[in-house]
Amino acid sequence: MIKNRKKPKVFPGWWTVLAGSFISAWGIGFHVHGFSALFKPIASELGLNRSATSVAASIARLGRGIESPLAGWLADRFGPRLLVTIGIFITGLGLILMNYINSLWSFYIVWGVIIGTGFNIGLEIPLDKAITSWFIKKRGKALSVRWFFTGLAGLVLFLVAWLVSTQGWRMTCVIGGVVTWSVGLPLAWLLVKPRRPEYYGLLPDGATTEAELDGDVNQMIDRGVNYAAEVQEVEFTLRQAIRTPAYWMLITAESVRTIGFSAILTHAVPFLTDMGIESVKAAALMGTIILASTPFRLLGGFLVDRVKTGQLRFIMAGAFLLQAVGITVFLLNQTIGMIYVFLILFWIGIGIALPFPAAIRARYFGRKAFGSIFGTSMIFLTPVGVIAPIYAGWVYDNTGSYIPAFTLFAIAFVISAVFISLASAPKPPEQITDVRKVV
Repeated sequence: MIKNRKKPKVFPGWWTVLAGSFISAWGIGFHVHGFSALFKPIASELGLNRSATSVAASIARLGRGIESPLAGWLADRFGPRLLVTIGIFITGLGLILMNYINSLWSFYIVWGVIIGTGFNIGLEIPLDKAITSWFIKKRGKALSVRWFFTGLAGLVLFLVAWLVSTQGWRMTCVIGGVVTWSVGLPLAWLLVKPRRPEYYGLLPDGATTEAELDGDVNQMIDRGVNYAAEVQEVEFTLRQAIRTPAYWMLITAESVRTIGFSAILTHAVPFLTDMGIESVKAAALMGTIILASTPFRLLGGFLVDRVKTGQLRFIMAGAFLLQAVGITVFLLNQTIGMIYVFLILFWIGIGIALPFPAAIRARYFGRKAFGSIFGTSMIFLTPVGVIAPIYAGWVYDNTGSYIPAFTLFAIAFVISAVFISLASAPKPPEQITDVRKVV
């Protein structure tokens, strides 16, 4: 039975969004964007070229393909809170251990394996699982709020660059690890719920219904299923999802897009410094543009909640094309002024697209197996995420320029837009199983 209690003034799902927002902003700021600011100092001290330095980020992405399916399944089976907490602990530990690396292999193990593992199992799919479980009709808003505050990762990038210039990259990582533990762990354990709202006598989005708090769990789950059906959301198992063309078309589109996305994130600051911009100013520029993209993250969420399921793919395709346009305008006129146009258009496209991968899968396949469905997708996204940053570094090492790589990336974004346009919503499964049956 569900305990009879007053409905909370603030829907608990929003506390999960708040916790996920900070955790994402800090984690992405350090691990994804921050690596770009740490890139040259680490390479210089350890005597590495750019392709060798890029391998560390690629190892983390390789681990993503191995760890994400397990993390997704565990989040479905046991709830996301435990996974998020463990991931934050491992990430913080890895950042502190960066103070002690003194060789190429220790760098790969700490940044690529330890920090990468913490980030992969705690700061990605389990957070999306937590949010998508608590929201349906307001899911786009919830995801976009998370990604809106994750735009603060741009400020974290600037903070990383400033700390590197004043404290050195080793102490910068130690500070990052301490903050990860001291703030991230309490937020995860106290605010991330382990189960969907029906287990607490609530409906998704904070919706109300008669006798909402005096039924048993089974009755609440049935109400939740009926509520989701109002937006044509049906619960798939993982096995049912992988039999649909939509599952594979989404993977194909996102894999092609990852070619450019992962490489540009890794090499952004080195690219800007090569153009003559001082390192701290380059990080500040990236941070400012990332921060400026935050309104478009809200726009993406607004569109998710208001566009019909069958039209979501076209909004996502438009965002991918905008990123291709951003790269192309720079390729056609390679000046400092065009760098601003490139980065602004690129990050507007990213901002709009950010809520969509999680939202479109939840809308297509439902909530119960979301972690498993999203997690298994990472197996296929991983190879290009691993190779692309190394490829960009190899191109620079051999040509002294990123331009040949950027040309390929622009083409990849266009191709990904075509594939995502073809990812139409799947037909409901012949047999809709109980929500407790994940696979």
